[in-house]
Amino acid sequence: MMTTSLASLSVAVGQALAARGWMLATAESCTGGWIAEAVTATAGSSVWFDRGFVTYSNAAKVDMLGVSPLTLATHGAVSEATAGEMAAGALTHSRAQVAVAVSGVAGPGGGSPGKPVGMVCIAWAVAGEAPRVATLHFAGDREAVRLQAVEHALRGLLAIAG
Repeated sequence: MMTTSLASLSVAVGQALAARGWMLATAESCTGGWIAEAVTATAGSSVWFDRGFVTYSNAAKVDMLGVSPLTLATHGAVSEATAGEMAAGALTHSRAQVAVAVSGVAGPGGGSPGKPVGMVCIAWAVAGEAPRVATLHFAGDREAVRLQAVEHALRGLLAIAG
């Protein structure tokens, strides 16, 4: 679902990235490609969007993004460490200068006391810099958690590039 908020954020992100001459790559787990969908719904995004990785399984995170199996075993898929490696891997495996990665527990099941439903880890990486990571706790059903994660990811990109 493309909301007015997502459309506006995508346009703003695109303008900021284009102004810097940067390309974007996405690495998504719980959002299932929604960030990539939001940015490619923006006309002209081919100027600033390179590619998206949907890495739902741990094997995909390892195979496509180079996430360390040790990181997954130690911290789990939903962790700042994994999100950071996903973002760094998206940069390594693309032509982008900036990447965003998302991994979380969207629900309704799958949560645990340490990683409850609504917990989402987001990482932003700029070429040559250490990834910036954040753990957030969103309320609502599965779609609401995913939408909030996409919006937060785009806002973070805008803060970095804007």
